[in-house]
Amino acid sequence: MSAKRRIVAADAPLPAVVFGAFDRHNLGDLLLAHVAQALLGDRELVFAGLADRDLRPLGGHRVHALAALAARWRHGPALLWHAGGELLGCRAWQAALMLMDPAEAPAAAAYWQRRAVARTAWARRMLGTGARTPYAVARERFPAAVRIVHAGVGGVALARAPQPVQAELRATLGSADAVAVRDERTLAWMQSQRIAARLVPDPAVLVGELFGRRIAWHAARGEPARLRAAFPRGWIVLQCSADFGDDATLDTLAAALAPAAAAHGLGIVPFLAGTAPWHDDAGVLRRLAARLATRGVHLVESRQLWDLCAVVAGARACVASSLHARLVAAAHARPRITLAPPAREGALKQRAVIGAWDAAPLPGAPMPGVVGVGALAPALDGLLARDTPLRRAADAARAAALAARCRRDLESLLTDADR
Repeated sequence: MSAKRRIVAADAPLPAVVFGAFDRHNLGDLLLAHVAQALLGDRELVFAGLADRDLRPLGGHRVHALAALAARWRHGPALLWHAGGELLGCRAWQAALMLMDPAEAPAAAAYWQRRAVARTAWARRMLGTGARTPYAVARERFPAAVRIVHAGVGGVALARAPQPVQAELRATLGSADAVAVRDERTLAWMQSQRIAARLVPDPAVLVGELFGRRIAWHAARGEPARLRAAFPRGWIVLQCSADFGDDATLDTLAAALAPAAAAHGLGIVPFLAGTAPWHDDAGVLRRLAARLATRGVHLVESRQLWDLCAVVAGARACVASSLHARLVAAAHARPRITLAPPAREGALKQRAVIGAWDAAPLPGAPMPGVVGVGALAPALDGLLARDTPLRRAADAARAAALAARCRRDLESLLTDADR
């Protein structure tokens, strides 16, 4: 947005600051910024995160650090639109770590884990705010915001958060103009805190409706097009976070994927959904590829958002720990399985969102939800065996209905914000 103040008509929509975690490479967060941009229409937009970054080369946005943006804002009253994501429970020092170089973050995490008092001051310096939960913005952090909306946010573990964290969020969210959450666990916490909130689908369910042509354009070019030539019968797209990197887990994954791919004449296509700290690790995927047959495996090199969407949208099946990889697959009526991380309680947000929006029966059987690595082989065999035209048609109809519901819900939030 230009530094020069623009004169607008009195009834013009408010300029909007779209805020989220799209200042780092992560499929879901980058997508959520694009969905917000599409929904907010022709109004002036600026994108903000906790750090100043330019993700345009990877398909994202030019993102401004919110603290600096607030200090120099010269555009009058604004709408502050939280674009969604599992961000409500993210603590300040964790947010600062996730913005670091992936090679440096593990050592920093070990250092600050043992220094609770000092890390608070460090996070304040890094992020420009003393908020405990920096991804929920209180009015004092952006004084020009006369309307504050949270659109499809998540916080499935908030009930277990320390009381000071819950109290801060209660005050921040309680003063917002509208709060919409994407799962019933988060909604239950809101209700327990007497925060007015509504349930909406994750905004990324709109990816097919809003960006289908863009994804198709990328599918016909570059690496996605080469995949279609290499695997004419299709491929199983595979994503797993760094949590899956132990040898036993990789052995089990390979033992499930290889026979299923061979039985159906499919390739296996691992990809990175996020390269920010504690997301995905190329080394883990290379070790997995080494356990699979040399032929029939292609490790995606592209990190470009729309290339990745094209790879998922064109797959015969999607196996992923990433929630948003699943949502891209669902929006394109692709069979899908969500992997539960091994060796710890996990996939809470995936279970909550899938349970709310992707658990309805289809012809034959429900689409699998969250599956442990040890149960992947039978789940994948059954998924591919039930991949019929009837099932695809029913899944596509469900995706269209869910996208229509999401659009109505988010447009209602926007209408309320503009009053």
